[in-house]
Amino acid sequence: MSDLKSFASDNNSGTHPAIMEAVVKANEGHLKSYGDDEISIRTDEAFKEFFGSQARIHYVTTGTAANVLGIRAVTHTYNSVICAAQAHINNDECGAPEAFGGIKLVPVPSKDGKLTPGMIAPYLGHIGFVHASQPKVISITQPTEVGKLYSLKEIEDIVEFAHDRDLLVHLDGARMANACAALNCSFFDMTTALDVDLISFGGTKNGCMMGEAVIFLNPDIGEGFNYLRKQAMQLVSKMRFVSAQLERYLADDLWLTNARQANAMAKRLADKAGAINGVEIIGSVDCNAIFAHIPPKATDTLLEKYYFYVWDEHNHTVRWMTSWATTENMVDEFVEDLRKAVKAVS
Repeated sequence: MSDLKSFASDNNSGTHPAIMEAVVKANEGHLKSYGDDEISIRTDEAFKEFFGSQARIHYVTTGTAANVLGIRAVTHTYNSVICAAQAHINNDECGAPEAFGGIKLVPVPSKDGKLTPGMIAPYLGHIGFVHASQPKVISITQPTEVGKLYSLKEIEDIVEFAHDRDLLVHLDGARMANACAALNCSFFDMTTALDVDLISFGGTKNGCMMGEAVIFLNPDIGEGFNYLRKQAMQLVSKMRFVSAQLERYLADDLWLTNARQANAMAKRLADKAGAINGVEIIGSVDCNAIFAHIPPKATDTLLEKYYFYVWDEHNHTVRWMTSWATTENMVDEFVEDLRKAVKAVS
């Protein structure tokens, strides 16, 4: 077993024991394949309890697949997708939206990764102009790549703005559980109730092994997605092992318990680290991401024992992330080592 001590990403944590147990249980006996099994059918119904009976759920194995296939299903190759410049689909999908979907991304500069109708409006000037790609989707990330939250009102404003212009709204929800936990709202409150059209629903970052879903909330979109998923090599034959994770993830509010733990540990880390002379916590800590300025030499020392990202080498910004598996002892040990490292170079 690795002794890696990571505050780099919630992807670095293992699978929650209850979800692992569900996968082991799903291994019993023979079941139908390609999503026709009883576990996947039950999981569909569980999702509908959260998102509404009109929701159509399609399981995939990665967040990249969820984002790209969801958007691809509602666009033509002459369409464009408006997103924040910091959006995961723009910076961290290795060009998959363009390469696989043939989709032009239009990144909008944003300080905190959030969009507003006023920021989007200037990028809609060429609607109907045959020489320009035609906007079709506004993609928002909740929470953003820099850890900031859209309020429900802010999402509602974007949806109303989009629908008034015949645009769709996609919500990249890789960490949507953390956002709902922070805002004390349900998945339904954040999406269906606000008329969001489609979601990339993430479970991997919050305790699943490889559980993600594309969820179409708008009944008029996503036709033919089953075929698109097959073409994209994301139709898992033993689908029960993906859906079993998500079924257990949704049960007994495990998703919420995990997200609350991650968020609470981030707050604990920010409060304790921020009390150290020479450490500056940047902005508010809304979910499970913390950005900080620390001395470069202290960073070098810490990286000998811990794994985390240097977010911006130019101004010595680091990013620390917590997960469902982060404990108070892990945070306190890290903070104590941080204190020693900063003191040694001050």
